[in-house]
Amino acid sequence: MITIHTLPDTVKNSTLLMVVAATMFGPYMLNTVTADSPNIILILTDDQGWSQRSGLMDPENAASGSNYLHTPAMDRIAEEGMRFTDGYSPAPLCTPTRRSILCGTSAARSGTEFVSNWVPAEHMTLPRALKQANPEYQCAHFGKWGEKMLSSPEECGYDVSDGHTGNVTGGMADKFLPAHIVQDPKRTGSVTDRSIQFIREQTKAGKPFYAQISYYAVHLRIELMQNSLEKYKNKGAPDRAYSQGWAGMLEELDRGIGRLLDELDTLGISENTYVVFTTDNGGRGTVPGGDPKSPAVNAPLSGAKHSLLEGGIRVPLMVRGPSIKAGSVCRVPVAGYDFLPTFYQLAGGKGKLSNELDGGSFVTLFSDPETDSVSRSIDGLVFSRPRQGMAVLRVGPWKLLAEVNTKREIKSAKLFNVVADIAEEHDLSMTQADKAKKLQARLKTYLETVVDPSPTMRSRKKDD
Repeated sequence: MITIHTLPDTVKNSTLLMVVAATMFGPYMLNTVTADSPNIILILTDDQGWSQRSGLMDPENAASGSNYLHTPAMDRIAEEGMRFTDGYSPAPLCTPTRRSILCGTSAARSGTEFVSNWVPAEHMTLPRALKQANPEYQCAHFGKWGEKMLSSPEECGYDVSDGHTGNVTGGMADKFLPAHIVQDPKRTGSVTDRSIQFIREQTKAGKPFYAQISYYAVHLRIELMQNSLEKYKNKGAPDRAYSQGWAGMLEELDRGIGRLLDELDTLGISENTYVVFTTDNGGRGTVPGGDPKSPAVNAPLSGAKHSLLEGGIRVPLMVRGPSIKAGSVCRVPVAGYDFLPTFYQLAGGKGKLSNELDGGSFVTLFSDPETDSVSRSIDGLVFSRPRQGMAVLRVGPWKLLAEVNTKREIKSAKLFNVVADIAEEHDLSMTQADKAKKLQARLKTYLETVVDPSPTMRSRKKDD
């Protein structure tokens, strides 16, 4: 059965305008726009923590990288572009993050859990926004789409995709074993192959493109080649509580990313291509085969996946591309739900896209990383996970961590300066009472303004 979704007026009207404009002005208009439209590649890894690569995520924090891991391709993106030390995933769980990135919404608006009544095809989406900016854009999604997503990639505006894929597609059998030796670990090789083929085809056709490459690694289960496992066995014990197999899987993921970067060079399109690297949430708290006596996998951050502590939502974020200075660093907080308006602006888009957008464009940060000029519907970044009893507002250096019930009512709140106190060890809600009060009021207003479309969640406490 084919389901036909009714698009909002913003999408219908923008599509009509594109058709009329193309009819009136023909190829001349499209080619003029295309000449100034960059290619955009979003590399989205799975369950990779902020400090889980060989390069430093923050050049001023020696603990923000690993001497044990080997990720030269990821490091290359940082070295040739900009590191965002305070980059965040929209949620501490994969599917809410993927919906948020797709629709430019906070998870509080589009759903905080795997299951949500939010239907992405009925809203503005990232590929639709790019095509509104320039209808010549060809958009592809390869790899993991998401669990329980109520729309397919094509229904959301993608021209090419791997379909409605999820964790099982990337391998989940016997997921708690330390390592599995397979021929195409986590499908990293085949996902990279399809991505490269798409990039070649669009380059040959002279079309600007957007490719979201959502790798299955380094999510459970741990898969890798035998030689990679032997390398890390010979290397000795990991520096954190991940396993040797996990480290090998990460390096194989990095090789796939390296192939992508090399292909851009071969095709001669690196100078007109933005490469954005990030992950869907922080690292897992435990990894099969890891030594629980070792430092936590997300150190120096506290917490892990599923939590709104920094270890659950602060993630690696690097961007390489035109106008971005090599080796630059930005400390302005940004999140994955800022990608849609950012990419829209890069593509030449003008004007407001949708009243539902929570994200804001951070294009100005590429040339001036010290200006805090990201304009959003609410001042700051919002995160919500009522099933875990948490909600967060991040504004400047301040992070309000609120305890909430399943109705998203705030019960209490702590305040941290996560620039000075990245491990969230010192609650400043008493000494900075006015600041805490103002941020709590702002967060409360937002949570009351939007409705979480996740199904009713079980109460955590009797007073919920």
